[in-house]
Amino acid sequence: MRQTGKRRAAREGRGEPRADLYEEVTRRIISELEAGRFPWVQPWGRGEGEGAVAPGLPRNALTGRPYSGVNILILWGAVIDHGWPSQTWLTFRQALAAGGSVRKGERGTAVVYADSFTPEAEKERAREAGEDAKAIPFLKRFTLFNVAQCEGLGEGLAADPAPLPEREIVPLAEAVIAASGVDFRIGGDKAFYVPAHDFVGVPPQPAFFEQINYYRTALHELTHATGHVSRLDRKLMNGLGGKHYAREELVAEMGSAFLCAALGIVPTVRHADYLAHWLELLNEDSRAIFRAASHASKAADWILARHADAYNEGRVAA
Repeated sequence: MRQTGKRRAAREGRGEPRADLYEEVTRRIISELEAGRFPWVQPWGRGEGEGAVAPGLPRNALTGRPYSGVNILILWGAVIDHGWPSQTWLTFRQALAAGGSVRKGERGTAVVYADSFTPEAEKERAREAGEDAKAIPFLKRFTLFNVAQCEGLGEGLAADPAPLPEREIVPLAEAVIAASGVDFRIGGDKAFYVPAHDFVGVPPQPAFFEQINYYRTALHELTHATGHVSRLDRKLMNGLGGKHYAREELVAEMGSAFLCAALGIVPTVRHADYLAHWLELLNEDSRAIFRAASHASKAADWILARHADAYNEGRVAA
């Protein structure tokens, strides 16, 4: 008997018949961390000219839409492994639609799409019980090709942004910080976010050995601030240490990296000392990296959306 798409999806959601996608992706991230590489840190080269990789979030070359969540880490990892000079991607069919094709022999990069469905039996049960039906979440796999794997593509595809030089004021980053609406205090010699009083503190920019790190640090702390109950409500806790703190630091690390990439700033890692805790989390729970990457994407989107609103209202610069 031929399976329907939903039945196949349900089986894949249970890890049947294919390998569990959560486990597969998590093992890939763990192998990177165990090798001392952070998948969200500087996923491109520093050089210029041929072979240099543009900064930015991975995005669809045809639509310009950025990918999100754990797919950012997967696609950045592929760029690192293969040394491709672009952060833009296409499906096989999109390459054809763009007037070109994927070169013969090229292998795609598998990414994932989260979806859910509600079985008819569950809908009936919910109707009889007067309750809301419960949807079953699952992951779907699809394949992307970097534009470097394609040929004959037409002009006008989403372009990679030019990297910003280091050690300079970044007006766009300044505008993003201002538009967030978070109580942002400059001074002292420590960077932190205080959930109980909902404010961010960072040292003044001249205190940083490399001044570009001021923005990396500020965006890390702003990512923490998005977890406040009045924003994305990640159930933040005061105090240091423990698995909950390590999870939130993982979210902030990736959130800062995603924001830096969106603004053309090369991300770096701030808290390598949490590596052991992150490895422990991922080894215990194959879905932890998915949740952390999803939270990080939502945090970055929240901050960037505030800037877009403020810009449209004429309150900040582009």
